[in-house]
Amino acid sequence: MAYLDLPLGAFLSALSAAEPAPSGGGAAAVAVALGASLCAMSARLSARQLTQDLASELTTEAERIRARSASLIQADADSYQRVLDERRKPASAGAGPPAERRHRIAVALSDATAVPMEILELAAQVVRLAAHLAADGNPSLRGDAITAAQLAAGGGRAAAVLAGINLAGAPDDERHARAERMLSELTASLRMAHLTSAPQPPSHQASAGSTAVPARPMITEDPAGPSTSDPPRS
Repeated sequence: MAYLDLPLGAFLSALSAAEPAPSGGGAAAVAVALGASLCAMSARLSARQLTQDLASELTTEAERIRARSASLIQADADSYQRVLDERRKPASAGAGPPAERRHRIAVALSDATAVPMEILELAAQVVRLAAHLAADGNPSLRGDAITAAQLAAGGGRAAAVLAGINLAGAPDDERHARAERMLSELTASLRMAHLTSAPQPPSHQASAGSTAVPARPMITEDPAGPSTSDPPRS
């Protein structure tokens, strides 16, 4: 059964099981998908602040990112399984000389890096979108927009760590530099989201007959720095 078809409790059980997949990449993809989902909610409830057309456009973008991020949960497990297959293949099964085996593993790792790199790219998009919504969207949902930014940023940073681990044997691969650029952009957008998070004066009053969305708690501190790297997957 595909991971997306599992109930949340079953997926968490699979994530904690003594199996190599799902693992860090899938968890990072979930974090980005959660952030995108919160952006979609915030955009849908921000038509009065953004105009209906812009709110619809941002909702569509957030849903696109959510769907793509969610699909990468399975893609990460599948790509990493190919790495494991190469590592576990005995010499008698046609793995070839040691140098050829190392090359096969390196190729599999390089191919598998495409998934965390895409997770990182999607994470940066979510954080930019969340910063926009935190600044200009429904002020009652500012906390949700900032939560979206934090979730996506965490998933993106984790994905960057995984990509770096996969490419440890290829220091000249251009994806190292590309990941650094995307992390810098992500961090800048996250900072912008937090700069909008100070509590605002009650200037947005609900019109007669409308239903106001209750405000959520605001975050007033600057974002923490990047988290430490997780250990490599076995």
